Amino acid sequence: MNVAEPRQLESDLWPRVDAFIERMRVTRGASEHTLRAYGLDLADLVGFLAGRGVTGHDTITPRALRGWLGDLDERGLARSTIQRRLSAARSFLKSLVHEGLLEVNPATGLRQRRSSRHLPGVLSEAEIEALLAAPDATTVGGLRDKAILELMYSAGTRAAETVGLDRAHLDLGRGVGRVLGKGRKERLVALGRFAVEAISDHLSDPRRPAPTSAAGDALFLNRSGGRLSTRSLETIVAKHALRAGITRRATPHTLRHCFATHLLDRGADLRSVQELLGHEHLATTQIYTHVSVARLQEIYEKAHPRA
Repeated sequence: MNVAEPRQLESDLWPRVDAFIERMRVTRGASEHTLRAYGLDLADLVGFLAGRGVTGHDTITPRALRGWLGDLDERGLARSTIQRRLSAARSFLKSLVHEGLLEVNPATGLRQRRSSRHLPGVLSEAEIEALLAAPDATTVGGLRDKAILELMYSAGTRAAETVGLDRAHLDLGRGVGRVLGKGRKERLVALGRFAVEAISDHLSDPRRPAPTSAAGDALFLNRSGGRLSTRSLETIVAKHALRAGITRRATPHTLRHCFATHLLDRGADLRSVQELLGHEHLATTQIYTHVSVARLQEIYEKAHPRA
């Protein structure tokens, strides 16, 4: 199933989703950002169900929805993202009950499963080097992928932040970029020299596809000139991790996690990493990053008077 383009999968649910989004626009006055988020979340749901033969509203079962939640978990999505998608599904299915199309909401009482999944595993610096060297820089796609990987590891950007970047958001001369993070909060990110070089090579490649009108000034495009999707980003990271001989699961979030952990391993202070990650609360950064025991021991032995 190609869930990167879920609308390619036939389903009677697509018109229902479109009608639901339109009602949100008209009756609730929902913002374009909210409508887009709901649309993407519900597209993921409908695409998953359609890939398993569930194409009508009357065939959606709690079991099918639990399968979807399990798939979201297996794909390494943050618990907050899974909760948001579940909330969107509940609202959509509730609207079908109000329309008389469903007798009961199959999402009622549905909760995220308790996950034993830990934070994404940290790749070693050697594994990161192998990953960054994996794309074939002689191809247009390889140049783009190298720029993506270098940027994500250099700046610690989230997947949505990465695909949301426009060329105008970057100042390659100064080695900085502006990203729009959670809660539409803007922050500056640092671009190392390797990232700057890779992005420059990508943008100067004459084979780079012309952007569609919808893509606008997007930094990263797909082969058709559209803005790259987060699902495509997941595929890119996984593909090059495999090519680099990395056997552990690697996602865009893995690169963000490595960015933070490697900074801490090399002595960066937690507050600085918090700012670079765009975390509102320091506690989030403390949970998100696990400094190696060896590094902690080294810091302790150097700094504590009675070590």
